Amino acid sequence: MARGSTTTRSESDAAESLIGRGARIRGRVHGDGSLRVEGSVEGNIQLAGDLEIEDGATVTGDVEASSLVVSGQLTGDVVSRGPVTIRATAQYAGNVGGSEVILEEGAAFTGRIEAEFDLPAELSERTTGGRGHAPRREPAGR
Repeated sequence: MARGSTTTRSESDAAESLIGRGARIRGRVHGDGSLRVEGSVEGNIQLAGDLEIEDGATVTGDVEASSLVVSGQLTGDVVSRGPVTIRATAQYAGNVGGSEVILEEGAAFTGRIEAEFDLPAELSERTTGGRGHAPRREPAGR
């Protein structure tokens, strides 16, 4: 915060923790706030807040967080209550689920994405024939 500023830090800013460059954590990480990883974590991470994995950082383990931004390397499954952003510099291997998944061009991603979404009207009409529901398909072999 700049000197002389009349703004105050929000509770989420105040509750942010940092695993700095060069730091290595082995074991489960759990917390109520947000976390920014610049170093290395081997183990599952479970947060009530947001998680940022910076460029050059590595996380090996499953992640549960309010939202996630991956710029570094992540190996593990992700469950997010909010958006997941996989930046162009990221290397991600695992399954990901979130309210929104953003995969930037250039990111290395191996896994499955699970997200609920609504098709745009033009695609919805094309797949449903304008009837408001998907056409019924019979299993092969009947």
